[in-house]
Amino acid sequence: MTKLLILAYDFPPYVSVGGLRPFSWYKYLYLFGVHPIVVTRQWNNEFGNHLDYIAPGYSDSNDVQETNEGAIIKAPFAPNLANQILLKHGERKYRIPRKFISLFYLFAQYFLPVGNFHQIYRSADEYLKKNKVDCIIATGDPFILFKYSSKLSRKYSVPWIADYRDSWVQDKTFDNKLYKIWSAYFEKRFLKNASKITTVSTFIQKQIEQNITGKDFEIVLNGFDPEILKVVEKIEQNKNVLSIALTGTIYEWHPLESFLNVCSELLNENADFDLKLNFFGINKEIEIKNLIEEKFKSLASRAEFFPRMENLKLAEKLAEQNVFLLFNDYSILGTKIFDYLAVKRKIILCYESDAESAGLKDKYFCLQETETESKRLQAEMITATNSGIVVKDFRHLKTILPELNKELKENGFVNCSSIGIEKYSRIEQVERLAKIVKDVSEK
Repeated sequence: MTKLLILAYDFPPYVSVGGLRPFSWYKYLYLFGVHPIVVTRQWNNEFGNHLDYIAPGYSDSNDVQETNEGAIIKAPFAPNLANQILLKHGERKYRIPRKFISLFYLFAQYFLPVGNFHQIYRSADEYLKKNKVDCIIATGDPFILFKYSSKLSRKYSVPWIADYRDSWVQDKTFDNKLYKIWSAYFEKRFLKNASKITTVSTFIQKQIEQNITGKDFEIVLNGFDPEILKVVEKIEQNKNVLSIALTGTIYEWHPLESFLNVCSELLNENADFDLKLNFFGINKEIEIKNLIEEKFKSLASRAEFFPRMENLKLAEKLAEQNVFLLFNDYSILGTKIFDYLAVKRKIILCYESDAESAGLKDKYFCLQETETESKRLQAEMITATNSGIVVKDFRHLKTILPELNKELKENGFVNCSSIGIEKYSRIEQVERLAKIVKDVSEK
């Protein structure tokens, strides 16, 4: 059996979209003749929010777990000084000192054995001193893991694969030009000895190719955990009030305020219209609560916020909803749409051609799009799978929501007759990765 060492910072039980990709590798690679050994960090999930990302581990030594699927090495974790100050004094205090300390670690980790992620290298190195593997893969971000994989590859003469969930240096939301130049240099340096690059879409591939040339790429999509299909199979959706769910990250280019405004107007203008907005694990809970309180008071009693939760538990909650809200990410397919497909509830994509949304995109969208790539990936997937409605603009939304409300009242559910979603199961993508790993190992 081919042995694959996986470096992954994000990994369950930590709740993040980024952790689901390597977790699926761990769960299913053994089915295709690959034995995965995951090196991650110890997670406590003490806070249930973004602070878990920097919270300390629970032991000073490696916690090694062996299962039928493979092995997980959970490395010790001690937050750096900036994070220690934040955890002790809160996010509002000592901001400037914390920024300078964080800046030191940001640059120093490229030369010195320091930083939040270095223990992963040390634990991987300790494993390789005693055990042989056929291939190494690092999934980023954090992209410093590419440095560690490159170093381990040279030290132990093992080929390695760089896996990008997102692009590294092209993200426009990070506007520090010096660090972009710095990162671009080290990206080229670290990937010199990479045998292959895997990523989630051809769009991200083209972003990477702006800095990295002459490398072989393979597309390994994200997808949904096939266990979701079994978990939600017998869960009935809500019958009482039109419930609309939104999960995960809300970005600056998302027309959230426009969506809330339409909901508020419908409630004020139509006595027969009612709805419930359920936000699961979103990143802007305080901002949305303030926005509702200031501008959309009619939604105050109809909006509920839930903390981050493990993926299958989230699927159970989502199965109780009638409709899923998905904001347009244009050339980025993302991961949210796959879980929506698995739960089989109607998706509404906002928006396809809305003037205000176009303005938000021009101002905030994080990556430079190319003419050769589709800018409507989510819309194309929704259409191909018959899984929802591509909403043109806010006027179109204002007709769609009452129709869905009427359907729920008449039938006791909102119908979703999706087709062909099985090919988006993560197990299909893991099989593809297994072939890539074996090919790299043999060569």
